[in-house]
Amino acid sequence: MIYIYILAMAVTTYLIRVLPLTLFKKPIRSRFIRSFLHYVPVACLTAMTFPSILYTTEHWVSGAVGLALAVLLALRNKSLIIVAAASCAGVFITDLIISFL
Repeated sequence: MIYIYILAMAVTTYLIRVLPLTLFKKPIRSRFIRSFLHYVPVACLTAMTFPSILYTTEHWVSGAVGLALAVLLALRNKSLIIVAAASCAGVFITDLIISFL
């Protein structure tokens, strides 16, 4: 039974990657469609990640603090390690403060 599941997932993954290559043989010339397709991965990643940021912790406030720290540090062009460490520390400290209140 597990082999049927693996085969179904392999076929699904393969079709998702092959269908666009077979349907669109010519280069896409429309600037609107090209820019739309350029931003689709970012939009999908944001839509999947944002709810998880806010609702993974006990209180949504600590997730919001971590998100705010991450955005602030990323806008200041800090490295990924600093952004991740600071936002984790912000979430941890905010959770500690909330648990004492």
